[in-house]
Amino acid sequence: MTGYGPKFVEGLTPDQRVEVHARKVACDGEAAGALGHPRIWLHIDDHEVTCPYCSITYVLAQGAGEDHGH
Repeated sequence: MTGYGPKFVEGLTPDQRVEVHARKVACDGEAAGALGHPRIWLHIDDHEVTCPYCSITYVLAQGAGEDHGH
């Protein structure tokens, strides 16, 4: 991971949070509207991860993500 953290601009950067049930999530920007972006896979190390393309934040659901290496 790049360590990217978006710099939010009020009224410009979408503040969209999506609850997920797995530590690996695919993002193509479609949830943010417009035309999206190339599909990328993100890994949630702790509790959330933010897409470097569209700034959608994926939040791990309570009790989810015990993947045990899978």
